[in-house]
Formats: sequence, structure tokens, C-alpha cells
Amino acid sequence: MARIGSSDLDVFPLNLGGNVFGWTADRDESFRILDAFVEGGGDFIDTADSYSAWVPGNTGGDSERLIGAWLADRKPSGITVATKVSQHPDFRGLSASNVRAAAEASLERLGVESIDLYYAHFDDEATPLEETVEAFGALVSDGLVRYTAVSNYSAERIREWIRIARELGVPEPVAVQPHYNLVERGIEQTIIPVAEEFGLGVFPYFSLAKGFLAGKYRSADDGGSPRAGAATEYVNDKNLAVIDALERIGRAHGASIATTSLAWLRSRPAVVAPIASASRVDQVADLLAAGRLELAPEEIAELDALSA
Repeated sequence: MARIGSSDLDVFPLNLGGNVFGWTADRDESFRILDAFVEGGGDFIDTADSYSAWVPGNTGGDSERLIGAWLADRKPSGITVATKVSQHPDFRGLSASNVRAAAEASLERLGVESIDLYYAHFDDEATPLEETVEAFGALVSDGLVRYTAVSNYSAERIREWIRIARELGVPEPVAVQPHYNLVERGIEQTIIPVAEEFGLGVFPYFSLAKGFLAGKYRSADDGGSPRAGAATEYVNDKNLAVIDALERIGRAHGASIATTSLAWLRSRPAVVAPIASASRVDQVADLLAAGRLELAPEEIAELDALSA
């Protein structure tokens, strides 16, 4: 188990992404995926109120509703749920009134008494940060949210959020969710130092580079699924050498390319649990294995060097 920053939340070190629920995984498959994840030892689910408003016929909140229906039906114990605010079509931005209304709507869809971890999904520079920080603090003091977090914020804005929280005397964020993986390492110079300084848990999204780091796409002609188009942007000689190394290292552990890539990400400073999603139940085993695979120092060093 891994501790989320300065919170009292301990979670399995692989965070199941809920962006696919109601998109590339229908209700029945979503339930099967969640069942398999929990039966295999997983206990942390990540979603957002905007998932998956981009799908024709969806309205936003679709993933939360499916997770809520699963929670109500299965009644599992010890599950930690994270969700986010600022991108739902009806709740855009981070004004105080919007943050409150969006949180209440998420609570209703999820069917829970409080949200374990609540993210500001994207920075809203049109709203004074003081207003947003105070609104998030009020959610905690009123019991709607247990802990707060930020996603897609710059290092400077994270520092500013924490400074304001300390001035106002409200809870500081305990986690940050950035774009980070073996072929996207820019946050190592920006976000990671801030996370280490303030004890924030890091939850990388696009942990598998939109599928590229699962080894599925080795040429520009391989992108055919709803999520695959952007993965082929990573196809180049340098990144394909990373895939070859992942395959070889993984083989030595009896692990897939995806599992090995996620295990590397788990080894990074401040990272608590990579976020990865499964559109099919047969993909869950690789995610669970990533929460348990420990790579040797020389294997980590080789992947560091190849992807630097």
C-alpha cells in the first residue's frame, strides 16, 4: 500500500482510470473491470465529472454514474474514489459557487457521503485563486470532501495555491495529477520538485502514453481505435528503443510491456500510483501486476538513460 501525501489514505499503488467508463467500456464491461480490479487487490478509482461528455449522447458525469451504480450494487469496502471539477458542461470553471454545485452533483452521482480526493481539474485563471482555494477548503470543513488536490497546474500555481491555503488556514492539497510517463518526462524539472518539497503525492495520467507504452503501436499505421490516434505521435527510433528495452526487461520478470512501463513510473520520486485505464476486463491483470512489480536498479537506470 502507498500513502497519499500528507493524508491518511493508503491505496494500492495503481490507480484505475475511469475515463473509459461510458465511453469505450459500456456498463456491463465497466462493472466487470471494476470487479476484477477490486478482486485483484485494487482499491483506488480515478474519475472526473466531465467524463465522458465528448461522446455523442453523453452529458458528462457518465463515468461517475457508472461508478456510483457499481458501488451501490457491489457495496465494496475500503474503496478510495477521486474525482475532479472544472470541465463538466454544466459546471465549468472554479468559481466558489461552481465548485460547491459541482461537488454536490458528483456526490449524488457517486452515491457517497464524501469524496475522498477532489481535484481542481484544470487551472481557471479567470477566477481569483483565493476564491478557489477558499471554496475547496469549505468543502473539507463541511464534510463534502476529505482531501483536495490539483491537476494540470503549473509548479508556480501549485506554490501559490499552497501559500494562499496557509494564509487562509484551510487544508492544503495532498496530491497533484500531471501528464507523465516514460516518453513524457518534462515534469521532472518542474512539478516533481514542488511535490517533493510540499509532500504531495503524484498520480501521473497518460501513464502509458495513450497506449504507446503498452507496445501496441510500432508504426504510424497502427492507430485505429477511438483512443489510438494520438499514440502514434510517439513512434520514432528513440521511443521504439524504449519499447524494445521494456519488452526485454519485462520478459525477465514474466511481465508485459505495459506492466513494466508502469512499474518504472512507480519507481519515480513522489509518485504514489500511476493512473491507467482498461477498456476490457482482460487488460486489468497487467495493471494489477504493475502495482506489485519491483524493477532492479540497473533496469530502472537503463530505462532512464534510453528515455532521457
